[in-house]
Amino acid sequence: MARTIDVVSLYPKDMNIYGDSGNVLTIRRRLELYGYEPVVHQYNQGDDWPDQVDLILGGGGQDTGQKKIIDDFYHRADLLRSLAADGTPMLMICGLYQLFGEYFETVDGTRLDGIGVIGAYTVGQNVRMIGNLVEHSDQFGDVIGYENHSGQTFLREGVQPLGTVDQDSRGNNGEDHTEGARVHNVIGTYMHGSLLPKNPAISDFLIETAVTRRCGTFDTSDQTTEQAKELARIDQVATNARKAAAERPR
Repeated sequence: MARTIDVVSLYPKDMNIYGDSGNVLTIRRRLELYGYEPVVHQYNQGDDWPDQVDLILGGGGQDTGQKKIIDDFYHRADLLRSLAADGTPMLMICGLYQLFGEYFETVDGTRLDGIGVIGAYTVGQNVRMIGNLVEHSDQFGDVIGYENHSGQTFLREGVQPLGTVDQDSRGNNGEDHTEGARVHNVIGTYMHGSLLPKNPAISDFLIETAVTRRCGTFDTSDQTTEQAKELARIDQVATNARKAAAERPR
């Protein structure tokens, strides 16, 4: 019997650039292949919040997208902070990574407050950090994605990065060789691409955390032989995509 896992796609209408919707598709498909029944709730500003939330995925957006969702985002701030503190797994990409921090200050000095889930702040600059990127993570191994941002994000003391990068002028801020952030079960990162299709280890961390919290254990006994074969095929595709991306600067 299928077991339901409720996934929230946060502001997909306005915060979904560079293929971030692929993260939602990946989580949904992998849940199915593990023998679970994903229910994806697309939450846009003004919508009713779902009764059950097991996993939250948020994407990047241009400044106009951030401005469109910001009032509703502040309205949901206490709820999001509570869910994060309780251990709900979340993946926030680029623009929503910034808004999960303390604040974003644009090049012209305009300040946009974040909701403070992640101890970090972002300052705009005129030079963009862009291109395929490999970062090294203790938990997930090499993480491969595509960054494209002009904001420099600085982590507060004690905040764990998602990983480290070898190159100068890349990652969170181009200076300290960090990329992304980890707080509770929340992952923030600048990695587009989409990130999750190329990084099954992160996908499975989010899935296993969500399922264990909802069901008590991560049990794949309902997985069929066909599902296991399809999952192996998808993982091989990911391996090939990772290799190609790692060898190309853009």
